[in-house]
Amino acid sequence: MDPETKELYFRSQSQEEEILLLRKQIADASLKELQLLSEKHILERKLFDLRMAVDEKQEDAISGALKQLSQKKSYLEENMRLANDLKAEEEELYFFTSSLLSMLAEYNVRPPQFNASAITTGTKHLYQQLQWKIKYLNDSLGDTTQPGHIYNNSNHQQATPLRHKPSSSYNTDATRNNFHQYAQDSNDRSTGQMYHGSNFHQDIVAATPSNYFEENNGPREVRLDDSQFYRQDNQEYSADDDPLPGIEGFQIVGKPIPGSTLTACGFPTNGTTLCNFQWVRYLDNGTRQSIEGATMYDYVITADDVDTLLAVDCTPMDDNTRQGELVTEFANSGNKITCDPEMQNTIDMCILNGKAQFNVLVLGYSSDEWELAILTLKRAGYHIKVRDEVLIEEKYSSNLQTKIPNGRTTQFVLVSSGGVNIPFNTQGITEPNHEDSDVRCQLSPLTLCYLHSLVHFLVDDRNKIRTSDTVIFL
Repeated sequence: MDPETKELYFRSQSQEEEILLLRKQIADASLKELQLLSEKHILERKLFDLRMAVDEKQEDAISGALKQLSQKKSYLEENMRLANDLKAEEEELYFFTSSLLSMLAEYNVRPPQFNASAITTGTKHLYQQLQWKIKYLNDSLGDTTQPGHIYNNSNHQQATPLRHKPSSSYNTDATRNNFHQYAQDSNDRSTGQMYHGSNFHQDIVAATPSNYFEENNGPREVRLDDSQFYRQDNQEYSADDDPLPGIEGFQIVGKPIPGSTLTACGFPTNGTTLCNFQWVRYLDNGTRQSIEGATMYDYVITADDVDTLLAVDCTPMDDNTRQGELVTEFANSGNKITCDPEMQNTIDMCILNGKAQFNVLVLGYSSDEWELAILTLKRAGYHIKVRDEVLIEEKYSSNLQTKIPNGRTTQFVLVSSGGVNIPFNTQGITEPNHEDSDVRCQLSPLTLCYLHSLVHFLVDDRNKIRTSDTVIFL
């Protein structure tokens, strides 16, 4: 075999081996490709399962979130409803409590604590006293001895005391009260002159509602309280002329400043035995505002009366429940009620300073728990701290309100701009517990009412008082 043929033979052999090797490699690659494809399908299936699981989890999460939102919405609606109901109940409780305290204060009954037990005890005690008084007066009227006499220089007539009798009046909710003919204010000199200038002499001893029963536990010595008055001499009721009941010389005596007591007095005519009273305020906008619970002949001027016209309406009545002509008399000679110069100067100084701090008592979690708090007043707003924690902090607004019960009390309520009721008490802060420490005799509620009016003025005409400094006191 020649070399050339031999070379070709070896070359063909090597190429065949190479072809076989390549075929083997191709077969191995194909097998590996099949394995990879199989693994790919397995991974794709696993990925699909994972995506399905993720989608289910997402749907569950979305469904749970929607359910939670729905529950939160229902909870919020329920909370709002309960808050509104609670607010209404608190309003009703406040008016009920203030009415009870006002009624008790009218009879000089002051519970040591403002809780349900003390108020109930005071009310029961007052009810028992009034029952005893009615029985005692009925027994006294049946006795031949009259309770008192009025004399003049010429003749002698027996005095007829007024008595409570159910009747209709312009205010069906008003308490029926006896008319006070003579003001018993020892500080009122003009009233004293009216007594000395008359020809009448009263030979009975007047007793206040607080000591009436203690003074009359003995024999039947009738002592009339100062809520009763007597017919003027020669003023007997005439059935022939049939005149309507009336009042002559109707006037208001007392200092027209916050904390003072005003007393309506006059002389009954034409058989007047009973009078219905209603104290009213006339605001700057002409609104006539009846004062809740102010249905007695005497009235304690409050911070709400400052810068308003204060008047009293009197409807005289007789034993036949006939009503006479309504009589209206304005306090302070028809001028607005103002505070005394010392109080006004104090208010002006605090407004000028623009910041003040005061110690007050704030109602805690229970109705018997009062906590000491600090009220800080600034030009833009106020805040209340209890044990170095801010209870409330807000700016002044037209929604800020104060609620002060009628009569003498050391408690009042601040209604914040958000409608939150914050009860306050000033009892024992700076003075002992007596009438002079009445909350209206102090500076705080009056200046708070000044704030209220100034806030309204700021809202209505902000450009006119940009330099005004507004401060409130509690």
